[in-house]
Amino acid sequence: MELFVRILEVIFPVIAVVGVGAWAGRRHQPEMAVANQLNMDYFIPAMVFVVLGAGDFQVGEYAWLAAGAAFSVFASGAIGYVTARGLKEAPKTLALPIMINNSGNLGIPLAMLAFGQTGVAAAVVLFLVSNIIHFTIGAWVLDHQARISAVWKTPVVVAAAAGLVCNMAGVHIWQPLVIALRMLGDISVPLMLFALGVRLCDVRFSESRAALIAAVVRPVAGMLTGAFAGWVLGLPDALTAQLILFGALPPAVMNYMFAERYNQNPG
Repeated sequence: MELFVRILEVIFPVIAVVGVGAWAGRRHQPEMAVANQLNMDYFIPAMVFVVLGAGDFQVGEYAWLAAGAAFSVFASGAIGYVTARGLKEAPKTLALPIMINNSGNLGIPLAMLAFGQTGVAAAVVLFLVSNIIHFTIGAWVLDHQARISAVWKTPVVVAAAAGLVCNMAGVHIWQPLVIALRMLGDISVPLMLFALGVRLCDVRFSESRAALIAAVVRPVAGMLTGAFAGWVLGLPDALTAQLILFGALPPAVMNYMFAERYNQNPG
């Protein structure tokens, strides 16, 4: 019972904010495209920069975690490929959602609630690993002509690079600037969850048996590969736990956007 209460305490704030977003989506049908773009271009980059460049983040502490995350993503992709073949679906359509999870909208808030502020830095690393793979290898899987170099123009990646440079160079960032960036970054997590709730209003659960199967395979594959990576790499228990939580996350909404962009059966 104590464990159940603890889990409920972690996930209830997430469910509550997503629920408000779903209610608002049903009631007002808000257009979230602009808000999501602002989040991706300004609020999330601000959060990432503050975590990596103005906090107590130590690059060396998370190098093996990043390696474990990359292994989990690629191993889940391989499982997704086998699953797609077994269901006689196009691997391009089904394997990528099993490979790439929702490490932003759900991953960062859950890590913050489960592990506190110390978990946010690890969650940001996992988020960056997943997104870099998605915008490079993932785009190439859907379209072999895709420009992989475009990932380095993404505001989140630019902010991460700037934060890491400041961190490794020991640059002291002016504190009022840090406060301003932190205020912007604090918008990102609740807005991610609210937008996820609004997006749920568009879900059609009857569209594809394969999609529902993939939604189950994704967390199972992720948890197994994450736990295996943590064991092989000898990660501390706290980082292994974060890797397992990362693996348990469902498919990312961004998969739909990629499928729509490259015309790979978005439905």
